[in-house]
Amino acid sequence: MTVGRVFKNIRVYYLAFIAYWGIVLFGYDTGIAGGVVSQTYFEQEFGLLNPDGSKNTARTNDVSSNVVSVLQAGAFFGALGSAPISSRLGRKWTLIAFTSVFSIGAILATVAKDKHHGLQLIYAGRVISGLGIGGISAVAPAYVSECSPKEVRGRITGLFQIMVAIGVMLSYFINYGIGINMPSGPNVWRIPFGFQLVPAGIMLLGLFTVKESPRWLASVGRNKEALHNLAYLRSESTESESVLYEMAEIEAQIEEERVARQGLGVKEAFFGKGNFIRFVIAFVIFLLQQWGGQNSVGYYAPQIFISIGFVGAKNSLLASGIYGVVKVVATAIFVFFFVETIGRRISLIISSLGMGTLFFIIGAILKTHPVSADHPPPTPPPASKAMAAMLYIYVCFYSMGWGPMPWIYVSDIFPTRTRHYGLAVASASQWLWNFVVSKVTPDMITDLGYKIFLMFATVNIGAMGLFSFFIPETKGLSLEEMDVIFGAISAEERAAHIAAQERTLDHEKNDARSSRSDSVKV
Repeated sequence: MTVGRVFKNIRVYYLAFIAYWGIVLFGYDTGIAGGVVSQTYFEQEFGLLNPDGSKNTARTNDVSSNVVSVLQAGAFFGALGSAPISSRLGRKWTLIAFTSVFSIGAILATVAKDKHHGLQLIYAGRVISGLGIGGISAVAPAYVSECSPKEVRGRITGLFQIMVAIGVMLSYFINYGIGINMPSGPNVWRIPFGFQLVPAGIMLLGLFTVKESPRWLASVGRNKEALHNLAYLRSESTESESVLYEMAEIEAQIEEERVARQGLGVKEAFFGKGNFIRFVIAFVIFLLQQWGGQNSVGYYAPQIFISIGFVGAKNSLLASGIYGVVKVVATAIFVFFFVETIGRRISLIISSLGMGTLFFIIGAILKTHPVSADHPPPTPPPASKAMAAMLYIYVCFYSMGWGPMPWIYVSDIFPTRTRHYGLAVASASQWLWNFVVSKVTPDMITDLGYKIFLMFATVNIGAMGLFSFFIPETKGLSLEEMDVIFGAISAEERAAHIAAQERTLDHEKNDARSSRSDSVKV
């Protein structure tokens, strides 16, 4: 990409910079809670310890799972409600609204003070923040995609997973810094929860400086304003040929979608020929993603690292921070260099086999070298370091397949006529199972011990690997070819339709030539 091209699209990059602060928030908020509730002062202040000072495991697991999972519960409803809201208000004002909602939740969690009402405030704040996060995570990528020119759209929209990983990494290191430098006092939770307001504030103020999506404006009949916004984003005049051509493309696509969805009912959308299997794939692919182990490790990284021998705030939180760094680097490498070169199906197969193998190794090491909870060593033993290394390699395999690929795959398989239903089902499945997994993980860590890694390994290879093997490859295929793959139309029927269309175009060309010849003769 040339320097001139970058500067030509500088307004689009600025818009993405503003909107994707919400995606950093998404990652930060999902990673911060596990570290907060594992801090000793938090456990003391909110009654998670027994009278003798030992940890009340049942109470700790209950509070931990609630603090983490209520965010996903709120996000489930925020994501589902975002579609009608953004259709009515527009992308920009919907993001402003959801960022404001998120900020209210962050404030409630930050001001929590005492053990009597503090937990209730944290729970309420997390649910409200979840509503905001759910809406932001659904609308921000669509907003950026609609405003980006096609030559840089893939690169810009691919930043989604990187921004999530950066948010998670920030949450780990903030918890690490608090655990080392401020291990006591309410700042243990106030600073991590309060820091959410920094990216939220940048995003909220920044949204007032960017333009509304030209595509949304055109979809509601505000074509003149859409043209002005499009010209602004492309750094061109409204009379530019390239801008007018792109505007014509937008208007044509909107009309095509309007015609395609005319008369579409729920029954046809879900049970029409070749449709049902696509919805099954959209639901199952996110069910498997959530049960593959990544979210359990990501949300409860300090607890996971404690379970493999990284005992103490410094050891467990530092190990979590390194895990976050590895995830950011691995995701960036895959998005920038491999996402369009390796097939969707192959990426998922390699990813699931790699993750499953590493989880089996971790489970086996933990079985043969159990961690002593009563007399932990001051520094992690070699077996613990080996298991941590396996987790770092594991997240590399996750980042090359089951991290970014499910959203890409689901976007591939649905035609224009049913895509909005398909993405809604995918989003609902993602947040539903996200909530379930985050709720049950603390108890699984306690009850299963090393077996939790064997369980995740079995899911990765036995379920995710087989699922990846049987789904069709979609890389490089058109939406029309998807209909053939999923049985909406036979290959022979499609070939006949194409041939008929080609004959029609040939006739039109011949008629045009005849008309020109007649004009010349006259």
